[in-house]
Amino acid sequence: MATTHGTSTRTALTGIGVLFAGWLALAGAAQAEVETTPVAMAVDPAIYEMQGQTDGPVLATWPGDSTRYGVRSSEATWTEVFGQPAETPTATIQTTSFVPAVEPARPAPAMEPPAKPLAAYRVNVNEHVRFFLDRFQTGYRRAVVEGWLARSGRYLPMILEVFRQKGLPDDLVFTVMIESGFNPVAVSNAGAKGLWQFMAPTARLYGLRVDGWLDERLDPEKSTVAAANYLRDLYAQFGSWDLAQAAYNAGDAKIQQAIDRTGSRDFWKLHRSPLLLDETKNFVPAIHAATLIGRQPERYGFTVVPEEPLRYEQVTVPKSSRLVRLAALSGLSLQDLESLNSELRQKQTPPDGPYELKVPLGSTAAVQAAVEMDVAARKSAPAPRPGVHVVQAGDTVWRIAKQYGVSVKLLAKWNGLERPDRIFPGERLRVAALSSTS
Repeated sequence: MATTHGTSTRTALTGIGVLFAGWLALAGAAQAEVETTPVAMAVDPAIYEMQGQTDGPVLATWPGDSTRYGVRSSEATWTEVFGQPAETPTATIQTTSFVPAVEPARPAPAMEPPAKPLAAYRVNVNEHVRFFLDRFQTGYRRAVVEGWLARSGRYLPMILEVFRQKGLPDDLVFTVMIESGFNPVAVSNAGAKGLWQFMAPTARLYGLRVDGWLDERLDPEKSTVAAANYLRDLYAQFGSWDLAQAAYNAGDAKIQQAIDRTGSRDFWKLHRSPLLLDETKNFVPAIHAATLIGRQPERYGFTVVPEEPLRYEQVTVPKSSRLVRLAALSGLSLQDLESLNSELRQKQTPPDGPYELKVPLGSTAAVQAAVEMDVAARKSAPAPRPGVHVVQAGDTVWRIAKQYGVSVKLLAKWNGLERPDRIFPGERLRVAALSSTS
């Protein structure tokens, strides 16, 4: 099998900071509009007033210190955070063992010219947004939101880089906070997946591969590029970020229908109509609240300790390379390889060509050596004897057993397969009895 090696260091941070106060960094003079709608509510107005705010819309500007952070994964569903659960949910914690390292000096990759910037993101402070500001600070939800803020450091720098390339306002990054809580492997009950909670048809429409081998909705960078393009298209259609976000949640057809029936293109007027589902009505104000908290978490009483941003290297590996095999030969953690490449549905690279595999920083040489050993082992292996099956890409123990008319249990016994789900291309399996007593 021909092998092509290539490496490139990928870092989620290329001179771009993250959007939280104290560690929020905007390289240029980025601005976001804040609009306050007076509402009679029994709340402390100091909680909601914006720094330097005067009467009417104002512009909030951000500091420019750039820092690097990452996150610890935790998970909570929309229902747990926005609904009324009978009991306090327990967050599921997922961790990765990537250790920050000094990255080798490499020329920056060539990037397409930045798109023309679109309109600023307008943040409203009204009764609906204040409801979520209060909700996010109350009870167990405070810990959930702190988990989101911490985890965001792992992906925000990369998202900001993509958004700026596409001309999107920086504050749109907090859309993903409400979509998935910055969980790159989040899956909804409806089957939406990833940071940006794409359904498969929309994902394919925006260039993501979703099939039996790959689900690129689970690739943080590729799905962010797709989401940025989708948001640009929705803004071009509706001319409003609120409507674009509502359409991202409900679909553009439902939002257009609501506009046609009410004659209004103001989301907050559509919010008062029965034409939008409650989920969509909640979605936009929740993002506004998340944006306000994300800009100044300590102002709202949040203690955020963000971790390092996601960083990795890439190695070109042959088609049908199994992660378990590469981990064993390279000495890397299988969990690390699987976490970095969660888009690989079969835990192996697709059979239709070489693949750019993401690996922990500093492990390129070890993975290249593992690939070379794997290829050499396959080439030097003797020709299969009668009664021996050479595992091909896509083979499973069940399929092989069926092909040779034997049981899966017997096939596993003959070959000492403690984990029958872990076989890899090139492996030779005994598929026939050596004697009648076998």
